Amino acid sequence: MGKKSLSTESYKGVRDFYPEDMFIEKYIFGKIRETVENFGYVEYGASPLEESELYRQKSGEEIVNEQTYSFKDRGDRDVTLRPEMTPTTARMVAKKRRELAFPLRWYSITNMFRYERPQRGRLREHFQLNVDLFGVEGIEAEIETITLASKILKDFGLKEENFEIQINSRKLLEKAYEPILKNKELFPVMLRLLDKKEKMGVDKFELEWKKLFKEPFEETKNYECPELKRILEILDKRGIKTKLNPYLVRGFDYYTDIVFEVFDTNPENRRSLFGGGRYDELLSLFGEENIPAVGFGMGDVTLKNTLETYDLLPQYASSVDIYLCIVEKEYTEAADTLASSLREKGLNVAVNYTYRKIGDQIKNANKEGAPYVVCVGKKEAETLRFELKELSTGKIEELSTEKIPDAIQK
Repeated sequence: MGKKSLSTESYKGVRDFYPEDMFIEKYIFGKIRETVENFGYVEYGASPLEESELYRQKSGEEIVNEQTYSFKDRGDRDVTLRPEMTPTTARMVAKKRRELAFPLRWYSITNMFRYERPQRGRLREHFQLNVDLFGVEGIEAEIETITLASKILKDFGLKEENFEIQINSRKLLEKAYEPILKNKELFPVMLRLLDKKEKMGVDKFELEWKKLFKEPFEETKNYECPELKRILEILDKRGIKTKLNPYLVRGFDYYTDIVFEVFDTNPENRRSLFGGGRYDELLSLFGEENIPAVGFGMGDVTLKNTLETYDLLPQYASSVDIYLCIVEKEYTEAADTLASSLREKGLNVAVNYTYRKIGDQIKNANKEGAPYVVCVGKKEAETLRFELKELSTGKIEELSTEKIPDAIQK
């Protein structure tokens, strides 16, 4: 019996990137790189494999136990495919902190893995921009990162009314509920419960709250937080509209104070796009003195959905500048010589070596999205003059090799 045919489907919750898909990914992250580097951030990277303990210590037990791809390697070590980047970043900074110049502005674009139910805007693997600013104690760090996050969205063409930035302070929450926090270890538990408040529904949330604190839930009192108030004022002066959300906490345990989250306001896609906050204590995990830090992560799936909603994604364009068809096999050398000359002048050249009918080769050029085509046969090989055809208009020009780049790039 023959072997069973393998499925052509990808693993559930991940994506294949065909050229059209890769074009959009390159566009999104190319544009992001321009904006982030304009703010003085430099790119770094790391392996997606980390020891599981790194996430168990600070990301939270729920993430490690329920949402990660964790396993034993051949050396019997517990390893995890990264669910997020911040612990890795902190590890790298801790390792070379005495060699680094602070303030430190780093960014990366990496893939993340979470074992959860795939749905719109949420997959088991996605790519994410990670932005971190180390070494700034004051609110200038929050102001810069939120300004940068807003600028990225605006550089894609989104308007102020298309998204909403919500901000809160974890320290403010701790102060507000201090009377019932008889055990400090309950604070992270309380934050995780508040993080699920809107998704759970009022009745279920209040029931869980009463189980935890033995008394009914009450709205937060209006405690003052000068830093948070000042952040809101400065961002408003810069034309960046923000909203105080007294129950915003973000899901990770390592956040220490200010947190923020960005939401799409379109009814067709009203969901969280991305978020971040301050995490001043993460380096202590590595036996190092703490360094103040603020950062955020922006995933490609939710960002792409938002750009689609507002019709802000570009049409696919092939990276091929010119497509060469060969009339007969004996003219292959002439076609290769032409291709080499054009490549040296900076053009991206594809050559069809199938020797099929010219009409079929031109159809392939169209399918690949090549804007121009040249057919190489006896006449072209002898005269070194070529008919350059623009496929979108049908316009034909007879040109020498040297003139082709100018005709394409004009």
